[in-house]
Amino acid sequence: MIVELNIENFAIVERLNINFTKGLNVLTGETGAGKSIIVEAISLILGGRANKDLIRTGYDKAILEGLFFLEKPKKIERILNQYGIEQDRGNYILITRELHATGRSVSRINGRTVTVNMLNNITKHLVDIHGQHEHQSLLNVERHIDIIDSFGDDSFNELKEKIKSDYIRILNLKKKLKSLSLEEMERDREIDILKYQIEEIDSSNLSVEEDENILIEYNKLNNAQNIESNLGKSVNILQSKEYDSFSTIDSLNEVINLIEEIKDNDIQLEKIYNELINISFELQDITRNLNNYMENIVIDKEQLDFLEDRINTINKLKKKYGNSVQEIFIYRDKIYSKLQLLLNIEEEIQDINKKIKKVEEALKINCELLSEKRKLIGSNLEKEIFRELQELNMKDVVFKINFEEYDYFTISGLDKVEFLISTNPGEKLKPLSKIVSGGEMSRIMLAFKSILAEYDYIPSLIFDEIDTGISGRTAQIVGEKINNISKKHQVICISHLPQIAALADTHFSISKKIMEDKTIVKVKKLNYEERINELARLLGGVDLTNTTKLHAKEMLELTKKIKKGF
Repeated sequence: MIVELNIENFAIVERLNINFTKGLNVLTGETGAGKSIIVEAISLILGGRANKDLIRTGYDKAILEGLFFLEKPKKIERILNQYGIEQDRGNYILITRELHATGRSVSRINGRTVTVNMLNNITKHLVDIHGQHEHQSLLNVERHIDIIDSFGDDSFNELKEKIKSDYIRILNLKKKLKSLSLEEMERDREIDILKYQIEEIDSSNLSVEEDENILIEYNKLNNAQNIESNLGKSVNILQSKEYDSFSTIDSLNEVINLIEEIKDNDIQLEKIYNELINISFELQDITRNLNNYMENIVIDKEQLDFLEDRINTINKLKKKYGNSVQEIFIYRDKIYSKLQLLLNIEEEIQDINKKIKKVEEALKINCELLSEKRKLIGSNLEKEIFRELQELNMKDVVFKINFEEYDYFTISGLDKVEFLISTNPGEKLKPLSKIVSGGEMSRIMLAFKSILAEYDYIPSLIFDEIDTGISGRTAQIVGEKINNISKKHQVICISHLPQIAALADTHFSISKKIMEDKTIVKVKKLNYEERINELARLLGGVDLTNTTKLHAKEMLELTKKIKKGF
């Protein structure tokens, strides 16, 4: 249940703290006092869509915080463990939502940052909010099947998931079938293109090794004359054969001779002499290697032209099919597989059609089984809704859940479900949207919520002005029904009706004041005398008279007896 709510810099609220209790919590106040802001804040804490426009004017962020107590913590604990969120030993869970002026929002559970999706997976087990907009779900025929399914048990939901999985599989198979079933001319055209590309790649006889070495060979051959010229000059410098020239080796030998004459005078000179001898031998070896390299240089114009053509071919293929020979090979394998698929298209189409038929046969069996389960739920629900509506002062109502079958599969099976109703004697059953008033719609939704609360244990229910369009005796009955729900669930109810407010276990008054050009929203937990005044206001308006106060007091005393009777 919701234990505590803290709101800071949200809408017209500067700072607000509410401590809710078990049972029925009722919030009342003047129109525009800020009651809907409380529900909006709770909705955002539960993972609702954030909007930076909700931040109080003049502030950079809004902070919303809800403290929840888990009376049955096992289901939530499993999800917390799955997300690696630390658990409180006292079975409390703290949810914080920050809205920033930049548009960013941050959600935390027990101090751990979570995504909105993670937050929703947890909070859907904590609170169910019924606002006025939910009436629209009853008017939307497409939502009726979802309402029926919400009463399904685990085996029902498993079957529904299996149907969903098979339905999606059929869609994917049909999508693949469509992509294969190209027009014959288009398919032939693509086959020709793929064959040409494969032939172009295969006929080039590419290899990774050639790609790596061909440029080296080309550069060597293309620069053979320059290489030969520079090598010749280098050899001539190192070891000239000209009579009147003095080469590097000759100069080095002259140095060696000079050092040889004095090396015996110092051991250091001996060492230098030996080093010079080694250098002389190395230069002679280098000179021989350069001569050998020059002798092997062949200027082959035909080979050069061949290499140039080959490089152009490889670069052309790279430009079309990949940045490297390896990528060209990968592309070739890919289009080869595609070619084989197109060449064997008829066989592939037949295989897919067989798979579709097999899945559809299994899907039809499961859809029929799900339909039986739905109709059983519907039959029981019809009786329970009828009973609830009778108790909610709709004495002449007839309620029916109509089932029809689509001639095609949907993600929910084959069933088309629609709620039909007759609210007056002699009237034919008609769709809800064509017959019910606002007050009747409120009671029908309350009937569904009352029944669903027994099936799916959600500890806290929030009713935002569910009393729209009702008054008098009907309002009293609706209040008693909400009070009945509050015996097994925490209920937070926004109401304008004194009949409902009088049944509260905890009554809060919401007010709005202007202080120093600022709007301040306050929430006050009312004591007995304050409740009498608030009920009198709800009964008679702004001016409180002794008569309305007396009536309010009588209502409170009467509700004490009613609550004891539950």
